[in-house]
Amino acid sequence: MDPITIALGLAQFVPTAIRWISGDDKSKAADAADKLIGVAKSVTGKPDGAAALAAIQADPALALKMQESWNTHEAFLWREETDRLKAVNETMRAESTSVDPWQRRWRPFWGFAAAVQFNICATGIIGLAIYAVAKRDVEMIRALPDIITAMALLFSIPGAILGVASWMRGRTQLEQAKR
Repeated sequence: MDPITIALGLAQFVPTAIRWISGDDKSKAADAADKLIGVAKSVTGKPDGAAALAAIQADPALALKMQESWNTHEAFLWREETDRLKAVNETMRAESTSVDPWQRRWRPFWGFAAAVQFNICATGIIGLAIYAVAKRDVEMIRALPDIITAMALLFSIPGAILGVASWMRGRTQLEQAKR
């Protein structure tokens, strides 16, 4: 059995483990699955994950012990996550309090600049499309998908960066609003 399958089996006893073994980052998921299996092997004394899973499924006392052990380990994982977020927040605070106006304002500047650039490109493409249809220029109409693809590629990286930054900022604002 592969580690992720074993970890998913163990997650029926520790549902909070799903948060750590799922997601887009496969290396983090595999690492978390290995940690979960390690906790299960430690609890059961079994040499491999499949045997540990079978032992926990067969013995409710081991299932309870697995939950307790995972909770202790999960507290450690949350501390690591908190430390990572603290480092990100410290960087952002340093940027926002910097005496250098470019360093302090680069995130909002980049967001607004990207929005303006995207709108100019989108308006230009719409203008080209209207012009091509009005002039019945078949070659220009055929070129529009290539132009759109080029613009999509051009904006994909900064768009992803801005999307993540906006999502994280939104999460921070929601957490602050809950306090």
